Amino acid sequence: MDADQVRQIVYGHFNMSLGAGLGKVKGRMFRIGHLGECNDLTLTAALTGCEMGMQLAGVPLQGSGVLAAMAHLQATASVAARPPVESAAR
Repeated sequence: MDADQVRQIVYGHFNMSLGAGLGKVKGRMFRIGHLGECNDLTLTAALTGCEMGMQLAGVPLQGSGVLAAMAHLQATASVAARPPVESAAR
């Protein structure tokens, strides 16, 4: 499968830009970039866009990487890292 075709499908359908493979891997892989900000939700969104694009491109997938990533992120989520939830009833 041509990775550049997958990149075009992802961009065209989901307005998500993926980086091209460079050098020897050009056309064989793509890169997910971020501008220094990456948390569980932005990572999940990026993986979802890639997986949906690969499905549209006809890439044969063995299961869902998104579901596997979500299960891992849920299992390893740190309660201490979350801000307190304020009660709506005051």
